[in-house]
Amino acid sequence: MTAALLVAVFGGLGAALRFVVDGEVRRRWTGAFPLATVVVNVTGSLLIGLLVGAQLHLGLGPPWFTAVTTGLCGGYTTFSTASVETVRLVQAGEVRAAWANALGSLVLCVAATAAGIALVTLAAR
Repeated sequence: MTAALLVAVFGGLGAALRFVVDGEVRRRWTGAFPLATVVVNVTGSLLIGLLVGAQLHLGLGPPWFTAVTTGLCGGYTTFSTASVETVRLVQAGEVRAAWANALGSLVLCVAATAAGIALVTLAAR
C-alpha cells in the first residue's frame, strides 16, 4: 500500500513538472515540430538512467526507486503524446518532421538513459 501511495504522489509531481516544462518550452518554441515533448521525454530518460545507475552503484532502495521511476518518470514522460504528435505531423504532410520526431526521440531517449547510467557509474568509482 505504501509503494502504491508513493507512486501516486510522485506520479502527480511528475505530471505537474511536465506541465511546467512543456509550457516553458512552448513559450520559447513556436515551430510546428513538437520540441516540448522531445525535451520532456529526453530529460525524463536521462533521469531514469541516473536512477538506474544509483540503484546499481549507490544502493537506491526498491521503494524509492519504484516511486521515482514509475511515479515521477512515468508521470513526467509522455510517449503517447509523442505518438499522437508524430501522426499529426504525417496528417499535415510533414513526413520528414514526423520521421525526425519518431526516430530522433527514440535515439535521443536511449542515449540519454545510457548517459545517465554512465554518469553515475563514473561518479561511483
